[in-house]
Amino acid sequence: MVRLATKTNPAFSTSEIELKRPGKSYSIDTVRYFQREQGALLSFILGRDAFGEIETWKDYEQLFFLCNFIVMARPGFEETSSSAPLPPPLTSVFRYSPKEKCWIHVSGHTLHFRAITFLDISSTRVRERIGRKESVRYLVPWEVETYIRRHGLYQNRKGLSSSRPST
Repeated sequence: MVRLATKTNPAFSTSEIELKRPGKSYSIDTVRYFQREQGALLSFILGRDAFGEIETWKDYEQLFFLCNFIVMARPGFEETSSSAPLPPPLTSVFRYSPKEKCWIHVSGHTLHFRAITFLDISSTRVRERIGRKESVRYLVPWEVETYIRRHGLYQNRKGLSSSRPST
């Protein structure tokens, strides 16, 4: 679905590295992989909700030594200044720079809080709407919606949504 959603934009590329990795896939391993393969400075983009749980991630402290972070906040969660709360363990390793308008890690990598579109689009909302047989037009590209419907993804089964195709 990611490939379908990005295929017309040359600024994007997709990878199946996490799908092909045996066992559990951790962000720290993925970031290290791309650093080895591409040698470029990486930016890790994630939602505010996921960032709020980063302390539960494997080796999360090391991630900040490896790449920049961009935390996207949905409407109602806009926190783009020094008032944005950091998880307690991160307050001692970041400082806010008013000049650069971001948090700076002791490694020099940055942490930006950014607000995204005013459309409240989330994977949870898409799955729920599909499960209720409602339209997801304008929430996902039509190619992705076609794929989801063709493979019976996210259909309600006894009140629960599923991410597995129907068989």
